[in-house]
Amino acid sequence: MIYALYGIFAAFVIGFSIKLSYYVDELDKKTNLSGAFIGGVMLAAVTSLPELFTSISSTIFLNEVQLVSGNILGSNVFNLTILAVLVLVGVKRFKSSVVTSSHRNTLKLLMVIYVMVFVANYIGREFSFFSVSIFSIAIMLLYIFGVKAMSGDESAEDSGESNCNLTVKQIYVRFTLLSIGLIVFSIGITIVTDMIAKELNLGVTLAGALFLGVATSLPELTSSISLAKKGNFNAMIGNIVGSNLFNFCILFLADILYIKGSIYQPSNQGYLLIIFGFICTVVAYGMLKIKKEQAKEIHKVSSSLPYVLASMAIVASYVTYLTMSI
Repeated sequence: MIYALYGIFAAFVIGFSIKLSYYVDELDKKTNLSGAFIGGVMLAAVTSLPELFTSISSTIFLNEVQLVSGNILGSNVFNLTILAVLVLVGVKRFKSSVVTSSHRNTLKLLMVIYVMVFVANYIGREFSFFSVSIFSIAIMLLYIFGVKAMSGDESAEDSGESNCNLTVKQIYVRFTLLSIGLIVFSIGITIVTDMIAKELNLGVTLAGALFLGVATSLPELTSSISLAKKGNFNAMIGNIVGSNLFNFCILFLADILYIKGSIYQPSNQGYLLIIFGFICTVVAYGMLKIKKEQAKEIHKVSSSLPYVLASMAIVASYVTYLTMSI
């Protein structure tokens, strides 16, 4: 019964996320907002709503602060695995697509944040301001900086014409209603995941990475597949790296809400997630850097091999993490 509930809640999260992604895509076509902002901020925020509210639920209702870390760090690694698989499947279209520089800059910020989270887990709450870790505050500031950078990026691809008859106001109304539904079922997934973790006697960090991390990444998965099918790899990458940046911002909110101690608690599972997450982020950055260099060589035939190898390395990292954790 408990697994059936998990499946039902996950199905609703997927359904709401697909529809939300559709409306965000329509806003991209009907408004003059930056393409990088649409994919890396708006769509990323929408698809990261499950991580946000499951983390808040884990902190307030379940008092399982390590479930928050497992959820966020696990989702981030899984998100990059999604990116890798989609690049592998559509490597030819990826090679010919245009990817904005803001995504590489976001990956740089993510590398810095991974180092900060590692240090924070190691020293706990020795450095804090009004009971909030200075690392959480720094992460929030980096997120704001990243959002500002993406909002000013005007180099995205043409989003095309809209076939939707709804007005912008009508789209916003539907967007809001679907967001509420997504929040409700996200909280439900949190509660069910905690029950599964206790039944299987899993550590809370591992449970967060496996069940919460995967389930709450379903919006990124469904929306990214849809964008990749359309050949819009720029928005797809923006969605994933933007979601990962937003997920780290959740640590700041969880730190404010959790008053019984530090949300940064050392654990073997947590360190594994940080290490493999950092590796995947570095590899993803390298892949986009190579793409930039190949784009400069207009008269040369670029190879798909670097993208294939980078994608396989990311997938291998995620599989290795799971193998070492179970």
